[in-house]
Amino acid sequence: MFAHGSAGGLDLAHKVIAAAEQGGQLEFLYPLDQPIKTKIHTLATTIYGAESVSYSPQADATIDQLEGLGFGALPICMAKTHLSLSHDPQLKGAPSGYDFPIREVRASIGAGFIYPIAGTMMTMPGLGADPAAHHIDIDAAGNTVGLF
Repeated sequence: MFAHGSAGGLDLAHKVIAAAEQGGQLEFLYPLDQPIKTKIHTLATTIYGAESVSYSPQADATIDQLEGLGFGALPICMAKTHLSLSHDPQLKGAPSGYDFPIREVRASIGAGFIYPIAGTMMTMPGLGADPAAHHIDIDAAGNTVGLF
């Protein structure tokens, strides 16, 4: 696609359409009615190669609260570094036998999932009241202005 623009992506696009038209059934790695910690443990050990999972007191409290409010059956979407299969960007390859630390648990109730945050991973901050994008424009001479 880089060499031929959109025409270069037609073959892939047709294959994606064909795959989507076949349909399919979403299957989770775990039953949704399992406790939150059981689902997290399943992901950490089955997908990421961890031996165990530990929780900060804050994560424990949030899990208890979510389950108490009736949100325990939501699926899990793990937030972890993209630099490793583990929580630690320094653990390269396919690490195994380590502890997978959950420092915080958040929920996107409207979107319908819970996301544990592993290790020191940071989530994206929200935009301020006046994002820099509001000041980017093109002047009369066709120059982009407001980037810096």
